[in-house]
Amino acid sequence: MSDRESSSRREFLAGKSLRSEVEDASRAAGDALLGALNDRADAGRNAGERAGQGTQPEGGETLRLETRAMACEFSVIMNPGEHQRMWVASDALELVHRLEQQMTVYRDDSELSQINRQAPAGPVSVEPGLFALLLACRELVASTDGTFDPTSGPLIALWRRCRDAGRIPTQEEIDECRLVTGIEHVSLDDEVLTVSYDRAGVELNLGGIGKGYALDCCARQLVKQRFDGFVMHGGRSSLLARGDHNGQGGWPVGIGNPLFTDKRLGTILLRDQAMSTSGSNIQYFRHEGRRYGHILDPRTGWPVDGTLSVTVVAPSAAVADALSTAFFVGGVEIARRCCDNLAHVGAVLIPRPERGRRVRPVVMGIPDDQIFWDSEQVELSSAQ
Repeated sequence: MSDRESSSRREFLAGKSLRSEVEDASRAAGDALLGALNDRADAGRNAGERAGQGTQPEGGETLRLETRAMACEFSVIMNPGEHQRMWVASDALELVHRLEQQMTVYRDDSELSQINRQAPAGPVSVEPGLFALLLACRELVASTDGTFDPTSGPLIALWRRCRDAGRIPTQEEIDECRLVTGIEHVSLDDEVLTVSYDRAGVELNLGGIGKGYALDCCARQLVKQRFDGFVMHGGRSSLLARGDHNGQGGWPVGIGNPLFTDKRLGTILLRDQAMSTSGSNIQYFRHEGRRYGHILDPRTGWPVDGTLSVTVVAPSAAVADALSTAFFVGGVEIARRCCDNLAHVGAVLIPRPERGRRVRPVVMGIPDDQIFWDSEQVELSSAQ
């Protein structure tokens, strides 16, 4: 961080800039958190009307500190009375910038970019934290049947180039990219912490897990400082909650409506958990009358469709990040198997409605007392 950036941050925290008020809190935490995910959130007045549910969780006052990294906003949202600990939160957010410098593929001097250049020629040493993340990626590829794949960067780049050129890729172009995608081309030596690729053109891209990993690292730093009661989000789609807010045993977070983005379908009460949402209702393009989403099936190289959104709850933000994409690609079958086999993983899949405007969520591994629906937007009898 430059001296100028550091000075600006200190002025912000000391109350010497226009942003010094740090969003001091007369709005509900549920609304504040939902605002972090969707700026035009609806309060969802009828949430919690399903038989057996209690009253929808209500939030209290909060404080927020944020920074921009990884092409999105990262925020720490805290309980009131934590002003004296803003420095701790600020230091945690600075860690996001260091992790971005390590993991980005858009800077030639990042560690990951250097690995991608050098690994086809032989083993490359990897920083222990990053190596552990690569091991986790390999395990997630296996558990999701390849619906999560950190080597799919060439396919993503191909579709981006074709979109900019106003066309879709040919099958030949997709097949050529698939020759250099697949975790089987990546060798990880956990005795000496090295990585190597078996051919030129293979590359790792951690865009599908990197934000979650950054949230996990920041949260560990906050917990070490005995920082109680916070939620962090990255990019409005990935977040992690620790501790309690407003005496509710967790933090209430909204589930956005993928059809009507100014509304929310309900609220999840996160209890020392992470959450991530994937969907293609915003990022897509049309070609010759057909709609193509931005989420690709790495097994075929083509965009997937059919599901509106997937929300995953997991113990770590990295796992939630990866699985939300994997479940969007793999659908109910992959999601159900992973929720059954992976500890403390739950999911909400929102299929396209067959009729009308109300959606019929498919819920797995999330207790009824942790999720609260808006009955005006959700067919509650069908939520499983």
